[in-house]
Amino acid sequence: MEAKNIPYGMTDFARMQEMNYYYVDKTHYIPLIERAAPYFFLIRPRRFGKSLLVNVLSLYYDINYKDRFKDLFAGCSIVDNPTVEQGKYLILSFNFSDVNPVPEKVIESFELHCTTRFREFADSYEHLFEPGFRDVLMEQPSADAKFSYLVSRATQLNLPIYLFIDEYDNFANAILAREGNERYHALTHSDGFFRYFFNKIKAGATGNGAIKRMFITGVSPVTMDDVTSGFNIGANMSSDSRFNGLVGFSEQELREMLEYYNSQGMLSDSVEDLIQVMKPWYDNYCFADSSLDEPMYNSDMVLYFLNYYLPHQRAPKNMVDSNIRTDYDKLRHLIRIDKTLGVNASVIQDVVTNGSIRAEINTSFPAAALIRPENFKSLLYYFGLLSIQNVTMGRTVLGIPNLTVREQLYTYLIEAYREAHIFNLDYYQLNDLVWKMAYEGEWESVFRYFSSELERQSRIREFIEGEAHVKGFLLAYLGMVNGYIIQPEYEAGKGYADFYMMPDLLHQPDIAYSYIVEVKYAKRDASDAEIDALRRDAIVQLQRYAADPLVAKTKGNTTLGLITLVFKGWELVVCEKE
Repeated sequence: MEAKNIPYGMTDFARMQEMNYYYVDKTHYIPLIERAAPYFFLIRPRRFGKSLLVNVLSLYYDINYKDRFKDLFAGCSIVDNPTVEQGKYLILSFNFSDVNPVPEKVIESFELHCTTRFREFADSYEHLFEPGFRDVLMEQPSADAKFSYLVSRATQLNLPIYLFIDEYDNFANAILAREGNERYHALTHSDGFFRYFFNKIKAGATGNGAIKRMFITGVSPVTMDDVTSGFNIGANMSSDSRFNGLVGFSEQELREMLEYYNSQGMLSDSVEDLIQVMKPWYDNYCFADSSLDEPMYNSDMVLYFLNYYLPHQRAPKNMVDSNIRTDYDKLRHLIRIDKTLGVNASVIQDVVTNGSIRAEINTSFPAAALIRPENFKSLLYYFGLLSIQNVTMGRTVLGIPNLTVREQLYTYLIEAYREAHIFNLDYYQLNDLVWKMAYEGEWESVFRYFSSELERQSRIREFIEGEAHVKGFLLAYLGMVNGYIIQPEYEAGKGYADFYMMPDLLHQPDIAYSYIVEVKYAKRDASDAEIDALRRDAIVQLQRYAADPLVAKTKGNTTLGLITLVFKGWELVVCEKE
């Protein structure tokens, strides 16, 4: 039998089963979902497997697939112990990522999407209703009218409906990001059509209404808070530890997948080596305080990697899927770092510099309250830009989960500098300088370039006062160039130097030089003796880091340079290499 295909980008479970695609089995969660809540709300980052999960659930519960259950779910854990509700529902399904978010077209597009889904519903279940049901349903003048009529008839006939809404907040988020609060408010408040539609859903799910179960996915609780005045039509299970692994891949699931392809003779590297390649880029998402021992991989990124690796037998040159970058770019507009580098920009600056930040994860907040730092931190968490790292002194610690996300945060911070007209670097010149640093050992010109630009562009100096800001500034820019994977000190966690410029030997195996950098900062009135003390302290930290086995393991055959930078205010007064 041929080896299973990689289901990169696929959300059609029936096709995956029929066409021999690999499926990471999540069906053991079905009984848990049933017991947890009839109206289930799940928030996860983009491209994390939510749409496939919705498709699996809809096929499992669809009355029209009841007799095909064993064939369709062959090989899945649920097939031998189905729940009593299997095949008991009429499925009404929406995916609001299909709605055009252009304000002038959004209502028309929403109506068109809903009409299409109501027509599909009628095509599938017309035989269960009275004659003429389909015609009367499609004659209703609007989506909310169609919904009300459908629910009314199903209630009268005692036909239970399972409602699925995938990406419930997709077009609303796009409007909020592109058009701002006014347009978004008109959509989600008062008599806004989206709010009115959710009122109809609530009515259909209360009392004796036909909506007996509901499963809604999205990327944040913001829109749900706005359209329902607080999520009061269901249970937000996003931070429930029982469902930490509901989407995405655990390391065990990834290992089993790799072992399968290894058994098919399709891996030229060991399973362990491939995990070590993927882990720093795709792992470390945690969605519950008590699930720190069960970090999840982003499933889309893993499948992207394997979709390239299996035919080429090497890692992709670009470890980040371009579709992920596109999604993060959309999120950047929603994050809306203010133009003056205010509180929310400083949140990102602190995270980039220190690697983590304490936060209270708010489960519900309106769009109007995003300017509050705790809500902003929560939004970064829901988007997958931060993840639960620890709990200390009763507070959750959020950290950057992996290299993919760190790259995006660097981009956000640099874009914030640029859009606020505070600082802008010539990337081509910086890339060229770092190339010479990597291959010719010309390291000093890189840091002198930063120093000269700091001197030339005076506005940035207002925002990098202090050692932490200088580090964050350097990390953000150096993290965006090719050749090195920047490993900040906080990842080593041993009081080492500020960052290790680890050579990216996977993609550029002929790099000749690697570096460890320690940044010190002194006030503008610091004495020469104080500067020298900082320099000597930096050397001790550099030597301690250089002796770490991690460096010996990852530097390959490169020549290691230990660089000390001491800033006096914004002026670089020490720039030397051991």
